[in-house]
Amino acid sequence: MFNRIYKEKVIESTLFSVSSLTVVILFLICIFLFRDGLALFQNFSFMDFAGGKFWYPTSEKAQFGLLPLLFGSLIVTAGAIVFSVPLGVASAIYISEMAPPRVAEFLKPFIEVLAGVPSVVYGFFGLVVLVPFIRETFGLATGQTALTGSFMLGIMALPTIISISEDAISSVPGSLKEGSLALGATGWQTIYQVILPAALSGISAAVMLGMGRAIGETMTVMMVTGNTAVIPAFPGGLLDPVRTMTATIALEMGEVPQGSDHFHALFAVGSVLFIITFMINLVADSIKKKYRFKVD
Repeated sequence: MFNRIYKEKVIESTLFSVSSLTVVILFLICIFLFRDGLALFQNFSFMDFAGGKFWYPTSEKAQFGLLPLLFGSLIVTAGAIVFSVPLGVASAIYISEMAPPRVAEFLKPFIEVLAGVPSVVYGFFGLVVLVPFIRETFGLATGQTALTGSFMLGIMALPTIISISEDAISSVPGSLKEGSLALGATGWQTIYQVILPAALSGISAAVMLGMGRAIGETMTVMMVTGNTAVIPAFPGGLLDPVRTMTATIALEMGEVPQGSDHFHALFAVGSVLFIITFMINLVADSIKKKYRFKVD
């Protein structure tokens, strides 16, 4: 009896230590990121950074405007969500409610495998297949556009959206479905009037997490979006090259002198990206709790 209690205490202490270590590591990352990011504003105006329309870090009078990078990330992410959410939710409904058991058993692990494919592979596929297709279809000088990046990020977000949405739909109590069918509702009416509202918390969380995956992606967008730091128009800007925040950090961090304004500007961009991703996760958690409470 004493040995069992001792083992449980050891396990509990170990889990607590690991959890605490994770929080400490995240806190240290925040300190490291924001310390170097805030150092930019000792020599550079915050308003010029937050509202700047130009990113010319190597010009004689350097300009570190966030807006081209921010809007580049937002337009690519918005396009990815418009593409991936309907397809992802529809796929989750099919796997959970309509597919034969053998088909569902094949599709679920296949989709999970897609989530583990390296981003450089997706980027190479987009560069070889999708970029020429976009260029020829729209008669553009280059196929490396925001639209190309949106399609690729949408494909990359699909496994997350499908997997989490399918779990949410499958977790809906069977009594709700049976009650709806017993009252005379058709299968489709049961899906969109009973099952989807009951699973809305999980589906909303899946969408937000897919958005976080899209906005934080680096290698794929760096390979297929053209990397031009200009403020894109909407919707015409979808067919123009853009540069995202993640691609800017990846392209320029290895070449800047440590401690320079350019160095600190990249950390400031990383800080903004961290805040956006953190807010997306907070919104996802809030939506999940809100709709779960309503369903319960």
